[in-house]
Amino acid sequence: MARAPIRITAQETLSDNWYVLKKYSFDLQRRDGSWQPQTREVYDRGNGATILLYNLERRTVLLTRQFRMPCYVNGHSGYLIEAAAGLLDNASPEERIRKEAEEETGYRVGEIKKIFDAFMSPGSVTERIHFFIGQYQPHDQVSDGGGLQEEGEDIEVLELGFEQAIAMVQSGEIADGKTIMLLQYLELRLMA
Repeated sequence: MARAPIRITAQETLSDNWYVLKKYSFDLQRRDGSWQPQTREVYDRGNGATILLYNLERRTVLLTRQFRMPCYVNGHSGYLIEAAAGLLDNASPEERIRKEAEEETGYRVGEIKKIFDAFMSPGSVTERIHFFIGQYQPHDQVSDGGGLQEEGEDIEVLELGFEQAIAMVQSGEIADGKTIMLLQYLELRLMA
């Protein structure tokens, strides 16, 4: 698909403290051919990858629980249950997700399968996430996981029954979009 017809008329960096927040002014050509001026703030935090580790025979999944400040300030407890994930930081999606899965869950990932890419919050965030699934076995565990303390991570590793994880989506205990998408993919494609 062709890129949208726009003319960027101004850009201003509002913050580059953690990642980069910019304000863009631009003209967007509408479907009727007219040009409409618009302004948007865009948060650029880089692209990421996520993986759902599953064990088909035992019908289990490996997830993590960690504190997320944006969820907390939006009325949530702040502790989100998620699939392992991380920013690419100039690595390939496959390379990064293998490293993140091991750091967060303690399991060394064997064969992985990329299932799709998605923009999770396209109204304001540039991030494109690469989605993967991969099987794990008990002998794949090489550490306790938990993330990197120097990065502020304090991650709890959860091995859940697949049906339990699906029930946790329905009850709202699992509220992370990428994790819900991965669990539903697994439900439709492999666990039926």
